[in-house]
Amino acid sequence: MPASILVVDDEEAIRTSLRSILEDEGYQVTVASSGMEAVKIYGTDPPDLMLLDIWMPEMDGLETLRRVKELVPASQVMMMSGHGSIETAVKAIKLGAYDYIEKPLSLESVTLRVRHALEQFRLEQENRALRTKVQRKFELVGQSPAMQRLRQLIETAGPTNSRVLISGANGTGKELVARAIHLHSARATRPFIAVNCAAIPETLIESELFGHEKGAFTGATSMKRGQFEQADGGTLFLDEIGDMSLNTQAKVLRALQEQQFTRVGGTKLIKVDVRVLAASNKDLETEIQKGNFREDLYYRLNVVPIIVPPLRERREDIPALVHHFMQIHAEEQGLRKKEVTPEAMAVLQQYEWPGNIRELRNLVERLMIMVSGPVIEASHVAMSIHVKVSSAASVQADGRLAAALFSRSYNSLKDARHAFEKEYISRKLREHHWNISRTAEDLKIERSHLHRKIKLLDVEMRPEG
Repeated sequence: MPASILVVDDEEAIRTSLRSILEDEGYQVTVASSGMEAVKIYGTDPPDLMLLDIWMPEMDGLETLRRVKELVPASQVMMMSGHGSIETAVKAIKLGAYDYIEKPLSLESVTLRVRHALEQFRLEQENRALRTKVQRKFELVGQSPAMQRLRQLIETAGPTNSRVLISGANGTGKELVARAIHLHSARATRPFIAVNCAAIPETLIESELFGHEKGAFTGATSMKRGQFEQADGGTLFLDEIGDMSLNTQAKVLRALQEQQFTRVGGTKLIKVDVRVLAASNKDLETEIQKGNFREDLYYRLNVVPIIVPPLRERREDIPALVHHFMQIHAEEQGLRKKEVTPEAMAVLQQYEWPGNIRELRNLVERLMIMVSGPVIEASHVAMSIHVKVSSAASVQADGRLAAALFSRSYNSLKDARHAFEKEYISRKLREHHWNISRTAEDLKIERSHLHRKIKLLDVEMRPEG
């Protein structure tokens, strides 16, 4: 589809001339004789580029530009004037104009500058699309109470310059939290540099963080800037910092205290302005007691502690996460999204998720590829995560059972637990036609244990016959 251009000028001869020239170049051209008309067009069908005269009656070009930018901030506008001045040109650029050309117009110059303006517009559109895609990829998904608390912490910590220590199991999304903190800070437009401390060999970690000078060691054939230097003005995320050696910890501590360091093999002090966020799946207080982590570094990093909840503590977020990952994978691979049955979603919500969000994402990708039809069933999910699903009716029954039990009132937690166990064991016995061995196998307990439960909970045995 050809690029669309709007020509706005109160002189008909100029409108006609520009329209003819630009249409010959293959563009789709619309004309307007006033600023008000141009604003109306932007309110319904914004063009890719506008050529806008400055000196017009009623509403001049600068006011038209201001109103258009309010409607479409990303609009691409070239100003035209036969009575130009540096002051007017500066005002136009400050209001967001891309270019400023003087009349009488050189048609060759106009076509060249129009081509450059449209190319710039295309690149900016691509950049915005890629940025949106990346941001969606790193989006924190879910509205569970745990996620709402996490977002509140991010919004509180983000605008400060304080260091943050992010704790949580593998796959919970610690890097996503770090990126969200960065985006909520005044450093959002500056670099975000992530370093996985567990993935870098001990012999290279210092060079990776602080850089090295040419000839500093065998293989150092040129000077290299480290991650601290690359993150200057922005945020450095040290992931799995609990795997860093004590020697490197000491150097990181010094860099945090002084905001300066020397490259490996160098003597020049390099000053930086870096906000450090750190993460670990280890209990660092326990590691301190074992002598594996420096206590002074821990307190330097742990100014604002944030704990990322495991997926099993936010099961209500699983449907939103499934659809989110499905949408991302569909876009990346050019596939159609699949429908997930309520029974399949129930199986996903019952699973323990030892690998957390990372495991769920991988599973969604696998199901998108391996399930040939348009619908993902409970059996597909169960096969992929190696769990037993008796039937769709069984999954639905679990939901009804939970709803019924939660609606009752109990005198104590013990009474509530006994009520659930009694109802659950009764249903499992009915499913297996009162066969004790098969029921015990399904419940993953010994037959003798099941017999004791039946007696203790006074489960009524009603064999079908």
